[in-house]
Amino acid sequence: MIKTQIQASELKDALAPLYGDLKQAVFFSFFVNVLILAPTWYMLEVYDRVVNSQNHRTLLMLTLLIVVLYVLLEMLEWVRGRVMHAAAHRVDLALRERVFNAIFQAKLKQIAGGTTQALFDLKSIQDAIASPALMALIDLPFAIITFILIFAINATLGWFALGGAVVLAVIAIVNQYRVQPPLMEANRHAIAAQNYAGSAIRNAQVIEAMGMMGRIRHKWMEKQDALLSSQALASDRAGVNASLSKLVMTLQGSLLLGLGCWLVLLGELSGGGSMMIIGSILGGRVLAPLVTIVGNWRTIMNTQDAIGRLDKFLKFLPDAKSGMTLPQPEGHLSVEGAMAAPPNSQVPILKGISFRLQAGESLGVVGPSASGKTTLARLITGIWPAFNGKVRLDGADIYTWKKAELGPHVGYLPQDVELFDGTLAENIARFGEVELDKVEAAAQLVGLGGFINTLEHGYKTPVGDDGAFLSGGQRQLVALARAVYDVPRFVVLDEPNSSLDEAGDAALMRTLEFLKSAGTTVIVITHRSQVLTALDNIMVLVDGQIKAFGPRDDVLNSLNPQPAAKQSAQPSPGTAA
Repeated sequence: MIKTQIQASELKDALAPLYGDLKQAVFFSFFVNVLILAPTWYMLEVYDRVVNSQNHRTLLMLTLLIVVLYVLLEMLEWVRGRVMHAAAHRVDLALRERVFNAIFQAKLKQIAGGTTQALFDLKSIQDAIASPALMALIDLPFAIITFILIFAINATLGWFALGGAVVLAVIAIVNQYRVQPPLMEANRHAIAAQNYAGSAIRNAQVIEAMGMMGRIRHKWMEKQDALLSSQALASDRAGVNASLSKLVMTLQGSLLLGLGCWLVLLGELSGGGSMMIIGSILGGRVLAPLVTIVGNWRTIMNTQDAIGRLDKFLKFLPDAKSGMTLPQPEGHLSVEGAMAAPPNSQVPILKGISFRLQAGESLGVVGPSASGKTTLARLITGIWPAFNGKVRLDGADIYTWKKAELGPHVGYLPQDVELFDGTLAENIARFGEVELDKVEAAAQLVGLGGFINTLEHGYKTPVGDDGAFLSGGQRQLVALARAVYDVPRFVVLDEPNSSLDEAGDAALMRTLEFLKSAGTTVIVITHRSQVLTALDNIMVLVDGQIKAFGPRDDVLNSLNPQPAAKQSAQPSPGTAA
């Protein structure tokens, strides 16, 4: 059957415990497959004992026994199913955190795979572990027992039944080669359509405002049509093969009955009519696992594809080592000859910049668009690494610092504000334990307290997906409150007032003054000059290089030199009249 090659990998390690579960399932399957023969045994006993002896008591006892055997069969089926469901759950527990982290890392590094597809692949694997297809694969070896019984009844019946099994095996092999290519193509189109739809939904406001809906929908429908076309081809081929396999199984039962009757007429089948019927039943039963496998071929193919895709994804993004455990930072920042570029790019945006800030100092970063300001923000917060040089906080490389420990002492407001589905309090408290006094302090500091107190549910008010229930300025203030929550030691604000009105600007200035008084190191990237009055130093960044750096007034004077005072014209000393 199908074998997916998985070299040494995290996925293989996570699936390795399945062998123990499969052994348990095989153990129970042995008794399940023996008990499945109980109806045949019951029929044989009724013919041999009851019909000939006319004994009602024997019939009653046989009937009670078959009922008990049926109950036992169902219990064993249930236990076998529970074993595999528990195995699927353990696989999920072993991999879900790792897969989620890998998706997160892929998104940070801006590489393919930073989507939820890996989670769907994990779900496909989990579902397949307890699926009828796997149960059929487990039952397949026990078909040998049934073959032995058929051969014991009559060799001719046995060889005929074996021929039917060979025909089904050929159908399964043909199914593999005919169904797999279009099904893999359908999976690729499904991922593309899903990603495109997700991108469109995230940009719904732009699409609506500029009347792009029809064109975007048409583009998505093209991808969806390609998916449906490949899926239909795969379904048609799988359906034909499934129908053929059922036809073979149905025909085999009837043909074995006819063959058995012919053997009875020839006097070559011992046991007479009862053996003829039993051989027919067993002949149909022996093909049941193969029919189930062919009927669930899409599940098998999808699972194979998901295993290969997830294994490749996890190998491409190996589990990141935990960073260093370090004491709480004070806020001393040192950037040493740092060169940086977006992930997977070798074109530097920052070109060897160096500067230092002492704990409690503040810096405003200005410069034209595409000068590297946002790249600098991602570099000094440890989101992106420097491919040359270092960024150190209190002497330690900030990129390798364990983020779970460093995070509470760092505040970051990105240029593109992102809030998460949850309450205002949860967003401000960074989805940690909500300490309401600290949440309220952060909200009051940025000027949100009054607005939140007017809401019916106050700080428990849901913000909606991506803060959909808030205005642009309110989202930015909530993100600012999140950045300054619990007064971190190092704060980076990227265009913090791009969506603020005058009241918001005033609240931002108060926030900067408070952070300064608290001894927080603050870096503000801005295009608005009024923010610079609250900062100690200014950096001018042009084309990824520092063109000016120093105390605020010195840099401002160098950028806007005052005209030299004109000398007053003095009259030449004249001679006395």
